[in-house]
Amino acid sequence: MHQRIPPAPTITALATAALLALAGCATASTPETPASQASSTQAHGAIEGASEVAEPQLHLVSLDASGQVSLLDLLEGTETALDAVEPADQVTTDGRYVFAADASGVSILDSGVWTWDHVDHFHYYRSGATTLGRLDGDGIASVATGMLSTAGTTGVFFPGSGDAVLLDNQALSDGEITETLRVTGTPHDGLAAPLGEGAVVSRSDDGTSATRLDAVGADGSTITSIACPHASGTITTRLALVIGCSDGAVLATFEGENPVLERVPYPSGDDAPATVFAARKGRPTVAGIGDGQGIWLLDTRERSWDRLETTTGVVAAAAVDDAGEHVVAIGEDGTVQVYDAGTGEQLAVTEPLLATSLADPDLAGGVSVTVDAQRAYVNAAAEGVVYEIDYADQARVARTLTMPTVPVHLAETGR
Repeated sequence: MHQRIPPAPTITALATAALLALAGCATASTPETPASQASSTQAHGAIEGASEVAEPQLHLVSLDASGQVSLLDLLEGTETALDAVEPADQVTTDGRYVFAADASGVSILDSGVWTWDHVDHFHYYRSGATTLGRLDGDGIASVATGMLSTAGTTGVFFPGSGDAVLLDNQALSDGEITETLRVTGTPHDGLAAPLGEGAVVSRSDDGTSATRLDAVGADGSTITSIACPHASGTITTRLALVIGCSDGAVLATFEGENPVLERVPYPSGDDAPATVFAARKGRPTVAGIGDGQGIWLLDTRERSWDRLETTTGVVAAAAVDDAGEHVVAIGEDGTVQVYDAGTGEQLAVTEPLLATSLADPDLAGGVSVTVDAQRAYVNAAAEGVVYEIDYADQARVARTLTMPTVPVHLAETGR
């Protein structure tokens, strides 16, 4: 069994470690966590009934087409079944909770494993897995998560009603689904992402797509706004909340207690802006893909874009942002491809492992790639397996994992 290690602290994290040491392990807002601005009475992310353990308790959560749910412990190989949920159209995770969205709401699952990122060190926890319940809404919701699963909030946006909702993560850890904020707007394909005690919420002037972003406070009042045509796709790093626009991205941070919305335009015009972002949790560089060939890489530390040209069109990609600058992608031909973000070189490519799944329109939309410090996981529902890829070793298939339920949707937790 391969060894897994926590992500290495970034340079800025090391610099802020001295400041954190003054307060011991008390939770603090630092330059590395401006997007979450989290606070919690649990100084290390501990929750009553959970056990602190020595290493990340990595699990895979699988949902099949009928809503059956199962977990696979990647360290021990044990399997757990949870109560079924409504069949999902989209699945999102913050590393502990799994949010399964369908046309009439979001089902919420607690995998019972999580990591508390304390910037200069990490704490790992394990408790029981359970199905928490459901948040009803109109349309397939977009879900945006923060850095911490037991503090702060999770953003949910329902396109059919235009409702933007923040869920209390502390309440979720107590088994309760509690809203801290609900803002009603115009129905459109939009998003709501947590930022401090409030959120960044998309607004629409045409009733179809988002045209701008509002940073709102805990009471829902608008603090600042910025144009963001066709806002789509969001991810939180240690440095900023990222939201994709057709002309670039908006980074949301704080100056003191004031939210700041900053535009990072594309270096030149492009007909395939990024609409989906993915990365190893918390890392500054994220991968974004749109409708064309190639991968956008956004460095939230440098506020800059790079374009990585791929050998095929890609359907999913994630930036590892490690010392090797690995980027893992799934090609339209079903191959898993590994690139060097620094040079743009393709380092490795597999056989077409997912060709059958991608050829099935009922399954193709659920194909995904998730990356941690040493492995990548891709779900091949038609093939009935999950491939564990050693991306640093020529994209070697380290394990072929059979899940208790067919992995139409897949999420990795414990991160």
